[in-house]
Amino acid sequence: MKKTTRRDFLKASGVLTGGAMLGGLPLAQAAHNFTDDTIKIALVGCGGRGTGAAVQALLTKQNVKLVAMADAFRHRLDESYKNITADDLSDVIGVEGSVKSRVEVPEERKYVGFDAYKQAMKHADVVILATPPGFRPAHFSEAIAMGKHVFMEKPVAVDAPGIRKVLEAAEQAKRKKLNVVVGLQRHYQAVYRQWVDMLQNGAIGEIISSRVYWNMGALWVKPRKPGATEMEYQMDNWYYFNWLCGDHIVEQHVHNLDVSNWVKQAYPIRAYGSGGRQVRVGKEYGEIFDHHTIEFEYADGSRMFSQCRQIPGTRDSVTEGFHGTAGNAPFPGRIETRRGHLILDYNSKNDPNPYQVEHDELFEAIAKSEYKFSDAENAAKSTMTAIMGRMATYSGQLIEWEAALNSGIVLGPDKLAWDAMPKVLPGSDGLYPCAVPGVTKAI
Repeated sequence: MKKTTRRDFLKASGVLTGGAMLGGLPLAQAAHNFTDDTIKIALVGCGGRGTGAAVQALLTKQNVKLVAMADAFRHRLDESYKNITADDLSDVIGVEGSVKSRVEVPEERKYVGFDAYKQAMKHADVVILATPPGFRPAHFSEAIAMGKHVFMEKPVAVDAPGIRKVLEAAEQAKRKKLNVVVGLQRHYQAVYRQWVDMLQNGAIGEIISSRVYWNMGALWVKPRKPGATEMEYQMDNWYYFNWLCGDHIVEQHVHNLDVSNWVKQAYPIRAYGSGGRQVRVGKEYGEIFDHHTIEFEYADGSRMFSQCRQIPGTRDSVTEGFHGTAGNAPFPGRIETRRGHLILDYNSKNDPNPYQVEHDELFEAIAKSEYKFSDAENAAKSTMTAIMGRMATYSGQLIEWEAALNSGIVLGPDKLAWDAMPKVLPGSDGLYPCAVPGVTKAI
């Protein structure tokens, strides 16, 4: 690639802005005594979002250095390294700073395979976790056990056992005073911070209901490569398999569900809904649904109405809104009385990129030896909200929070190896089995 085309690729692919498809952090506070002030970073998961997160970490004001990389695929690691070291990408995000000069990853610190993350973490003070979310619980748990600060992308798991593992590690991180930031970047976005603060402080009275949407068109599909094992194929097309992705209600819609939980300062106690595969039914789409519609109930009786859809030609809508006893907040940055008088009309035109703010604030805290961020518990419970929604749509049943959280169903394979078999396999016609409401047992 030429210099300009590589930059254009990074912009267009959403690598540096988070994207619709796919968002560190050194030793414990007490152990932050370096011989110099360099904060060493390891990148685990070298796809588009991992590459973007690494660049954003390298564009912070602190003295940071990328020292190790890990991915299951060698070609993905090499492409990521090439893009990160291409040139100074500061103009892409609008933050001054050299990227290439902050990369020091020799061949011996490029690790490949399912266990590569363990080796990469050993060299770092901060770990960026950006693999498909099915791996997140194991990777996060290992990073905290090693005493690393963590930036990890959402969602943080794909099943209830994974959520419980993340919650356990989150408690360990708190005890060790390890900063953890999760890529639910709306928490670091100026318009959301003001909007949510006002809603939490009664701007529209008691909140009766929320509406959350992630409705969009189609996403990428990668053709099966000649000679690829089933594990390689599913890993390459991770978005369409629940043990890796969790379905798009978990992988994407978690953002919107999390905003409702954030405003309510609570998590739903039950979920009921419907979903299915109406358009995306080919063998290339694995096992996930193409639409979900769910009603979540909070303990105070209020409701969250949720939609997420990936069907070409349909209306796009990615947003949240709230209705209260004294007014409405129809979309982020706007609040009005019941009579329609404006309380807030936020202009976010000149706000900083929240994907960059996540890293700026995290690395500043680490450089100052401050313990400020503990995002993992909320991220786990908002991810669990999405998983509970998937359980409801897959089964067609009313799903209770406690039953969902205590589910023993593990989606991942018993063994991770290129010649190992995932639990969901194609039939003789090449089609993968998918959930059937009324038949599928989700808990």
